[in-house]
Amino acid sequence: MEHTLRRAWLALILGLCAISASPIIVKLAGVPGTTSAFYRVFIGFVVLAPWLWRRRTPLPGGRVRWAIIAGGVFFGIDLVLWNESLLRAPATSATLMANNAPLWVGLAAMLIFKERLTRFYWLGLAIAMVGMAIVTQGDLQINPNDALGLWLAAGASICYAGYLTSTGKARSDTDTVTFMVWSLLIASIVILPFAYWLQTPLWGFPWQSWAYIIGLGLFSQVIGWLAINYALGHLPASITSVTLLGQVVIAALLAVPLLNEPIRWSQIIGGICIVIGILIVGRRGMARTTQPS
Repeated sequence: MEHTLRRAWLALILGLCAISASPIIVKLAGVPGTTSAFYRVFIGFVVLAPWLWRRRTPLPGGRVRWAIIAGGVFFGIDLVLWNESLLRAPATSATLMANNAPLWVGLAAMLIFKERLTRFYWLGLAIAMVGMAIVTQGDLQINPNDALGLWLAAGASICYAGYLTSTGKARSDTDTVTFMVWSLLIASIVILPFAYWLQTPLWGFPWQSWAYIIGLGLFSQVIGWLAINYALGHLPASITSVTLLGQVVIAALLAVPLLNEPIRWSQIIGGICIVIGILIVGRRGMARTTQPS
């Protein structure tokens, strides 16, 4: 038991580092955000698909199928918005804005699944919104052109909430790799029309860019999310959710030496508010009972 817990913690730390590096890799790749988004999910699909092929596992039916399809659609749009935001705003601010998914998951649970939200949810939501306003105001005072990037990151967080909600519904009846393979395939298909519409090139890059792109797919997507899903199976969700908020801190620290992006006081103060709000929402904001439909 102790050995399993140790491995779970190591997996969680590895996964945390992998996903924390993704905004840095996206910016260093020097390719359009939609391009890196496509190859992230497509490489993940190519790597994991043989495992599913050997098991001859079909796409599940019923509600699980629709949850997987929805998860792939949400994840594809999420990556397009987030990767494009990273090229238009500081990595720290974009990561802060994009990690507000728990807030929107609560709203979706109330509107779609009729779950009752406590006063702590609304308190946490208010504190996080104040934090987002502080981060946004601080960035726009220095560079007004960051506005689009911040809005894209906020939109990404809403799509990520849809992905998390769909994942929760699908994972009750299917395993991690099956869900990942099918959702990554769907996300790849979803991103292609965006690439065509935005006239985004998908090839013709220098080898340095390809190295970053492959690293994004293998390290941040495959290794990162497999490690996180392993940890989720052995550690309490309350611990993993709080630990994964550390990606904001790691991304901010990596951005200083690798991207020459200084950490601003508005990001620190706003980030603290956002994290506190998310913690309140995650720990005390959701009631255990549901309202009748």
